[in-house]
Amino acid sequence: MGLLDKLSGWLGLRKKEVNVLCLGLDNSGKSTIINQLKPANTQAQEIVPTIGFSIEKFKSSSLSFTVFDMSGQSRYRSLWEHYYKESHAIIFVIDSSDKLRMVVTKEELDTFLNHEDIRGKRIPVLFFANKMDLQDAMSSVKVSQMLCLENIKDKPWHICASNAVRGEGLQEGLDWLQDQIAQSYQDGEQMNDPA
Repeated sequence: MGLLDKLSGWLGLRKKEVNVLCLGLDNSGKSTIINQLKPANTQAQEIVPTIGFSIEKFKSSSLSFTVFDMSGQSRYRSLWEHYYKESHAIIFVIDSSDKLRMVVTKEELDTFLNHEDIRGKRIPVLFFANKMDLQDAMSSVKVSQMLCLENIKDKPWHICASNAVRGEGLQEGLDWLQDQIAQSYQDGEQMNDPA
C-alpha cells in the first residue's frame, strides 16, 4: 500500500478528487518524492528529469489523486501558473544543499504566492527541505529562514526535512497534508469536485 493509499484511508472520504501540484526548481527531488508516494508495485526503478510536466494518478477506495509533477527547469516554470486554480494542495520541494540557487527558489516561491489564483486562497503548502543526506544540506529551519516562510500568513504551511531517495521525512509531511485536506473538506473550502 502506497503512502497516498494510506492518506486516503485516513481521510475516510468517498469519491473526492484531490489535485496536488508539485513545484520546485529542477533537480530538487520532486519526481523522486512522487515516485515514493506511489504504491510499491508501480514505483519506477530509475527517475529521469521531468520535461514540461508529468501527471501521476492514484486511486484508492475513497480518493482519487492527481499529482502534477511540474518541471523546475527555468524554461518550463511559466507552465506552473496554468495549474494553480484547480489545485487543492501544493508540495514545494527545495534542494537544501543548493545554497547558490536558494535566491532563485525564493523568487519562484514569491511569484507563486503572489499569483492571483493563489494569493488569499487557503491552500495548504507542504515544503520538503530535501536532500538532507548530503553533506552541505541546510537544516529545515535554515531553509525556512532563507525563504522567509514565516511571512506566509494567508495559508497553512509546514516544512519537513526529507531524503526522497530513502523516503525519510515524507510520512511526516503527508500526515500534516492529510490533516489540512481533511480540514478543508470539513470546512467545505476549495474541495469542489472538478466540473
